[in-house]
Amino acid sequence: MLGGIGFATHSSVLLAGFLIALIGFMLPTWAVTVRRLHDSGLSGWLILIGLVPTIGAIALVVFCCTKSTAGVNKYGPNPRRPRR
Repeated sequence: MLGGIGFATHSSVLLAGFLIALIGFMLPTWAVTVRRLHDSGLSGWLILIGLVPTIGAIALVVFCCTKSTAGVNKYGPNPRRPRR
C-alpha cells in the first residue's frame, strides 16, 4: 500500500518533467517550421495542417521541403541569399 502512494507522487513528478520537456522542444520546433514556411512564401498558419493525422504531417513536410522564393517575399528577404 505504501509503495503505491510513493509511486503516485513519483509519477506526477515525471509527468511534470515530461510536460516541461515537451514545451521546451515543441516551441522551438514550431518557430523553425513557421520560419521555413515563411521562407517559401507560405503562411505560418499552415503549421496547423500538421494536426490532421498522417496526411497533415506529410503535407507539412512537403511544404517545408519546397524551394524558397527568390529575392524578397512578403515575409522578408531570402535568408540564403548571399550578403554583400
